[in-house]
Amino acid sequence: MIYTFELSTQAFNTLQRVSWALAIPMSLTAEIIFEQLPELLDPLKVCSTCQDQTRCRECQFHSQNDKEV
Repeated sequence: MIYTFELSTQAFNTLQRVSWALAIPMSLTAEIIFEQLPELLDPLKVCSTCQDQTRCRECQFHSQNDKEV
């Protein structure tokens, strides 16, 4: 099951405008943003605070940790 969340008006407007700028759907824009997060956040911190170690193989942050070792 996929969890669908609500965005604030500001977040929605930002996502919509970035999507327009890239000329791609908002869903794809959100995917691209999430793909870039391991470059912006410390993967070790994310992994050390993770509350679900059952999906490490699928996690981009875990992959980043493997590259650093």
